[in-house]
Amino acid sequence: MTTSPGMPLFHPFFVGMGGALLIAAAFTDAMYVSNSLMQWANFSAWLIAAGLVLALLATIMLLIDGLFGRAGRIRLPDLVLLGAAAILSLFNVFVHTRDAWTSVMPSGIVLSWLVAVLLLIAGLRGWRVTEIRAIRTRGTV
Repeated sequence: MTTSPGMPLFHPFFVGMGGALLIAAAFTDAMYVSNSLMQWANFSAWLIAAGLVLALLATIMLLIDGLFGRAGRIRLPDLVLLGAAAILSLFNVFVHTRDAWTSVMPSGIVLSWLVAVLLLIAGLRGWRVTEIRAIRTRGTV
């Protein structure tokens, strides 16, 4: 008997897409700090909001993966990384609703970069929260 991976998981795609948007928000915050054009702060708020929507979709997809038995065990370090990034991003989106300079400086940019670092670590770990479940198949080796 050999083992092969089953159908690919749904949640890593949405985790990666949401992570990319939240990481991009850190760079648009840095652009706002460097030139004070308000549109960069607006971009950051939009990116954070969209990243949180995709984080919600990733959570729903994780539940679907688990419900249909496609996902393996939960990897606690990855869950903690992504959960912390989502909670910090939720606070960050509220910070970015402030007016002008205070929407980014100083707390907005600090939160954005903390989230970016957490998500870069999660990305290096594979953008998934669960182990990949292997399916046993009959075959010749």
